[in-house]
Amino acid sequence: MALDERKGVWKSGKGKGRHTPKGRQYEDQALQEVQVLLGPQPRERDLLIEFLHLIQDEYGHLSAAHLRALAEEMRLSMAEIYEVASFYAHFDVVKEGETPPPALTIRVCDSLSCELAGAANLQKALQDGLDPSQVRVLRAPCMGRCDTAPVLELGHNHIDHATVEAVERAIAAQATHPIIPDYETLSEYQQNGGYRALQELRQSGDWEALQDKVLASGLRGLGGAGFPSGKKWGFVRANEGPRYLAVNGDEGEPGTFKDRYYLERMPHLFLEGMLMAAWAVEAEKAFIYMRDEYPAVLKILADEIAALEAAGLVPAGYIDLRRGAGAYICGEESAMIESIEGKRGMPRHRPPFVAQVGIFGRPTLVHNVETLHWVCRIAREGPQILSSVEKNGRTGLRSYSVSGRVQNPGVYLLPAGSTITDIIAASGGMAQGHAFKAYQPGGPSSGLLPASMNDIPLDFDTLQPHGSFIGSAAVVVLSDQDRARDAALNMLRFFEDESCGQCTPCRVGCEKAVKLMQSESWDQPLLGELCTAMQDASICGLGQAAPNPILMTMKHFSDEI
Repeated sequence: MALDERKGVWKSGKGKGRHTPKGRQYEDQALQEVQVLLGPQPRERDLLIEFLHLIQDEYGHLSAAHLRALAEEMRLSMAEIYEVASFYAHFDVVKEGETPPPALTIRVCDSLSCELAGAANLQKALQDGLDPSQVRVLRAPCMGRCDTAPVLELGHNHIDHATVEAVERAIAAQATHPIIPDYETLSEYQQNGGYRALQELRQSGDWEALQDKVLASGLRGLGGAGFPSGKKWGFVRANEGPRYLAVNGDEGEPGTFKDRYYLERMPHLFLEGMLMAAWAVEAEKAFIYMRDEYPAVLKILADEIAALEAAGLVPAGYIDLRRGAGAYICGEESAMIESIEGKRGMPRHRPPFVAQVGIFGRPTLVHNVETLHWVCRIAREGPQILSSVEKNGRTGLRSYSVSGRVQNPGVYLLPAGSTITDIIAASGGMAQGHAFKAYQPGGPSSGLLPASMNDIPLDFDTLQPHGSFIGSAAVVVLSDQDRARDAALNMLRFFEDESCGQCTPCRVGCEKAVKLMQSESWDQPLLGELCTAMQDASICGLGQAAPNPILMTMKHFSDEI
């Protein structure tokens, strides 16, 4: 066979063969636009999500031309770019021939607290009253502002206690940027002794002594897992470096807003605690993974990290602030690490655990924001700040995010042995005209408990005998005007939307559960079998915990189903 007769061989001469490689070709203008946006930043693979944010922010969507140009610039395949861009809810991928979304997007929170406050009616009123060619109205998962429900996000501006009139005023004023609250800056924090304890540790500290303090305090992981915080340090240090620290700031569990509460007021208490933990494990770099739903927090942290660098407290680039893109699953630590590496946020199979094989395959210490807040306080004030507080046989303090049918929703710092009765009392009692019926003790994953079970301390290990757990202490209170079955359906719809799709029991199980729960009368034996399959066979905690609202509604509120 002659050379020019072989398939796939480029040929010379007019009209013969291909003049370009196979596949979509990049456009010079799109490539230039992408290069301008990326600027001098290194084209590292792990920065892919950050680069996608730059394009989305600038143009309001991710066009096929820009995605192809980004693939060319980063020397990646289009498949790699597309699979990441299409995984995250905050990226709008627009293919050739498709109409880009309007310049303005409104995301209406549909979490349980917002649903109780009328979010569904608000969303419908906005869709009916606004021009869809100018404004896109979407439902969205929890935005971490359950204390001011109903909530929506106009561009990047959150509107609390949202109404149609408030939205119209904001649109007229072009108020689409986040409102930055007053908070304690670096100079103010240092005036009150901030960073002295860190500098003392760096000069002459003993990491094991600090670990012993943390262990003596009884501090456990406050992202939901509850693992003793100090023990993690030894596990990570036992592995050869380089080592990293990763902060899980993806506070996506509906009903949870404690981390945002602290970061919008006292970010440096967290930052100093983070640097202490990084020092303890000799971390070469600290990554902060912060959810995209917290634009004000992202701005505060970016500014204060720059201030720390300018003050010489950290080297430039030591703290790497990463922005999530709307994926609840990234709250799972290995999925978060995948996202930090610029990939789809899909949980890893374990073992190995992240303390051994974490970011870029290196030992990684993972902590929650509030956990590090307490690490700093323990270092400065001693372990007794937690260990000296006792109630109902429990030790320590908990930050409860309280919302729903209470008089004053908010974050309440209470003894860890507090019951739902104590928490409702701290929140000013039930809202006027409402009688206590049920409560969610720790986010949707914890299910629902009836008001009759009001004497259980809401802490680690106390709720498991009842088929529940405290998780991130996201307490949502329901009243006699609410139906438990509706609340359970809201929770399962959330899990259906947020399943990463990696494993069949979770992906298909959540979808089937939602369909079965919409029936006027639940098929309880079938739902029970489905729950067992999900609990036993799902890869990560999402699928394993998703059945809890179903099981507990069948157990405690059988009259409704």
